[in-house]
Amino acid sequence: MYPETIKIETESDIVAARQVGRNMSRQLGFGTIMQSRMATSISELARNIFLYAGKGTITITPIEREGAIGLQITAVDAGPGIPDVRKALEDGYTTTGALGAGLPGVRRMMDEFDIQSAPGEGTRVVIAKWLERT
Repeated sequence: MYPETIKIETESDIVAARQVGRNMSRQLGFGTIMQSRMATSISELARNIFLYAGKGTITITPIEREGAIGLQITAVDAGPGIPDVRKALEDGYTTTGALGAGLPGVRRMMDEFDIQSAPGEGTRVVIAKWLERT
């Protein structure tokens, strides 16, 4: 399994990224609930790219660290950036009138979450989920 990068330029690209993430997480051995959470997280990040930046990429990468297997998702755009990242990570915060569950929800569902953004420079979000071995 290799990293896969999906260009996000249309709504159908969001669906494609979601499907790639679900398939990759299934291949790695994640259960159905976690496959859905991965797909939801990818969908949120891709939708943010589409709505706020117009275009960008989602890269889905199988990862391994100290014998643990996981999946890393990197969302990158060169859009307007997020003026207040701290505020954007608050539950209920929205600029579009939506529920505002996007970034805070993604952060809760993942094991790792990193966001870098600056006005006029775009945004980069890297998330990861590790497979729990029983």
